Amino acid sequence: MITELGHFALILAFLVAIVQAVIPLIGAHKRWPGWMAVAEPAANAQFLLTAFAFAALTYGFVTSDFSLQLVVLNSHSLKPMLYKVSGVWGNHEGSMLLWVLILTLFGACASWFGGNLPPTLRARVLAVQSAVAVAFFAFILFTSNPFIRLAMPPMDGQDLNPLLQDPGLAFHPPFLYLGYVGLSMTFSFAVAALIEGRVDAAWGRWVRPWTLAAWMFLTVGIALGSWWAYYELGWGGFWFWDPVENASFMPWLIAAALLHSAIVVEKREALKSWTILLAIMAFGFSLIGTFIVRSGVITSVHAFANDPERGVFILAILAVFMGGALTLYAARASAMEAKGIFSMVSRESALVMNNILLAVSCFVVFIGTIWPLVAELVMGRKLSVGAPFFNMAFTPFMVVLAILLPLGSIMSWKRAQVVRSLKPLVPALVLSVAIMGLAYAVQSGRSLFGPIGMFLGTWLIFGALVDLWQRAGRKDKLARLRRLPRADLGKATAHAGLGIVFLGVSGLMAWEVEDIRVVQVGEPFEVAGFTLTLDRVENVEGPNYLSTMGWVTIAKEGQVISVVNPEKRTYPVARMPTTEAGIDNGFLRDVYVVIGDAQDNGGWAVRSYYKPLANWIWGGSILMALGGILSLTDRRYRVAAGARKRKPEGVPAE
Repeated sequence: MITELGHFALILAFLVAIVQAVIPLIGAHKRWPGWMAVAEPAANAQFLLTAFAFAALTYGFVTSDFSLQLVVLNSHSLKPMLYKVSGVWGNHEGSMLLWVLILTLFGACASWFGGNLPPTLRARVLAVQSAVAVAFFAFILFTSNPFIRLAMPPMDGQDLNPLLQDPGLAFHPPFLYLGYVGLSMTFSFAVAALIEGRVDAAWGRWVRPWTLAAWMFLTVGIALGSWWAYYELGWGGFWFWDPVENASFMPWLIAAALLHSAIVVEKREALKSWTILLAIMAFGFSLIGTFIVRSGVITSVHAFANDPERGVFILAILAVFMGGALTLYAARASAMEAKGIFSMVSRESALVMNNILLAVSCFVVFIGTIWPLVAELVMGRKLSVGAPFFNMAFTPFMVVLAILLPLGSIMSWKRAQVVRSLKPLVPALVLSVAIMGLAYAVQSGRSLFGPIGMFLGTWLIFGALVDLWQRAGRKDKLARLRRLPRADLGKATAHAGLGIVFLGVSGLMAWEVEDIRVVQVGEPFEVAGFTLTLDRVENVEGPNYLSTMGWVTIAKEGQVISVVNPEKRTYPVARMPTTEAGIDNGFLRDVYVVIGDAQDNGGWAVRSYYKPLANWIWGGSILMALGGILSLTDRRYRVAAGARKRKPEGVPAE
């Protein structure tokens, strides 16, 4: 009964979405308050109905209702409760329901917190958001219904993919979708602004919190996925440049560009056309990511589905919304006159350069991701584009961005002088060069990748601190630091977090030590100054898996540091093995151990790694997300209508 009610609620939400997509638009065009007022209760009803449908599906998973086809295919009665719940979105149909739940949540948030928006703009934003929801409700109901019943339910299910039975992967998709789908709000604001005829400083301030929230959630989601890949897959890396990884990274890059571009719109009323375009393309890349994951056109270990019908449907959604938005943009963009004038050396110019670097780096990732598909379609050749291409093509843009970021943050608006702006940064520059020199002196016979990464990371961190110090003025600096707007503190925290990520990535890639050997039980061996000993290997039974678990003692200079337990797990129901690395985490390094198969001579295949600064990658990501949270708590974002100081201008009103 609950399943049928959930299905009915989903259909009803679809009908409400259609009403919300049409009536408020007409009301805004005709200036009919009653019709515009339909948008807010409709947005709330749409979210509540979708939430009920999602709760009904979750109930089916929690209670192991094997009359539901989706539960049979993705759950098992012996599975731990956490993975029964995460099994709801660990599949195509359930993940799309989560997708739509978050889409309607953002629409409801726009109705809850959009009271300061002009009534016509609010109605149009909610209508455009609902139009996107209509498309995805149709996609779920017609191609991916999660509530399909089985006439003859089995006694038990087929279990969830064992790779997804992990805490990191349990929380990774919801955060990622909050970012992916959150960018739909930037799209709705952009399209509504083009229809409304209002692209000004107030619009720039209104769109920034939504962009910031989506970017923050994307940061957390990407970091969780990277962390999971690091410790779960057993290969020891943190980023593989997999097509689906890239699908989440591209919107993150565009969202970062949009955040900085919206600042220029708000402060200087410049870059209006470019910012609108970024707002459209940010969601466009989210839709491209959805297409990559669910169409089957590109092979990936992360892909949910391999169904051409679903792929065509998503492609049609992408074509309709992106085609329609870009057509509207082309019709209106020429009228969006930029008011602000600035010199070549100014904070505005630095933000423009920031945008160019982020947008071009996103384009590089996009080309590398789809090139195998293009090559197969056009030339009939099967090609693969791997990490060497991305590292060579993408890294230079990030290097230039890292160099410019502290300088651009400290420059004056409208007109600045390079020497004057650089002067406060001299101590940070000296320290960064010293750290680079130290790294180069310590290493021997290695590339410059590590020292350069140390320089860039240190430059970003101390550049952010100098920026804060400068904003505190000349007197009572500590007192004024405490009174700085949270947006300024958030920006410095995010930039410093990016610097820490640079340090972690460069340290891990430049100075990692790998050791692969056959080890006898009780035999010690050396890895990067650590002594590792395989003490024993035993078969262990987990709640829904069988494990071959090793006990490895890690010592240094005769002192035992820790004992780690690398595992090879086998899930009998899914008939699939997984690898669980044993990791001794440290502030400056990880010692990472993976146990392989038993050998004929009685030994075991063991892979060991020394990974410098590995945890700094995720620590820096956490700081970046924390910077986003700090900025969101700034009062200026909560009362965004305070930016509404001018009459609508730019695009001709209707």
